Amino acid sequence: MSRIGNSPVSIPEGVTVSVKDNTITVKGKLGELTQEFSDIEIRVEENEVILERSSEKKNIKSKHGLYRSLINNMVEGVANGFTKELELVGVGYRASNQGQKLDLAIGFSHNIVIELAPEVKVETVSEKGKNPIIKLSSFDNQLVSQVAAKIRSFRRPEPYKGKGIKYVGEYIRRKAGKSA
Repeated sequence: MSRIGNSPVSIPEGVTVSVKDNTITVKGKLGELTQEFSDIEIRVEENEVILERSSEKKNIKSKHGLYRSLINNMVEGVANGFTKELELVGVGYRASNQGQKLDLAIGFSHNIVIELAPEVKVETVSEKGKNPIIKLSSFDNQLVSQVAAKIRSFRRPEPYKGKGIKYVGEYIRRKAGKSA
């Protein structure tokens, strides 16, 4: 039994949800998102989206909770948006942006330049004595999380010194070095 799928998704003020064929569309002040679905019946009643599954098969049960979470993220995104913050830990690690281009200096022989999607807003904060921070914000949770994971993959935090690109608030398990 999917406990997540059984709870309805509440629709805040200023957000409209429409279901047509096998596609759900969510519109809000920040943008518009669409998602295709299958094997699940979706109804919009008053200020709630209700999901019901057609049978008790295992793959349909798993889709029940999945689509509820996806729709909840869509509603949350077009109403409030999502933000991910990345911190660059390391001597000489820098980040700067010119519009949608993010320029990373993270210890390689060359800088890494990333062209970001127009839906993702990027902002870099560099204060003296503190680690540079990259702030990514968008109404699409999947997109902003994918971009943040891609940036983090260029230099993952290592367990000995903790250098690398990490999420703000992420705990890095540290290891002891060589013992003499």
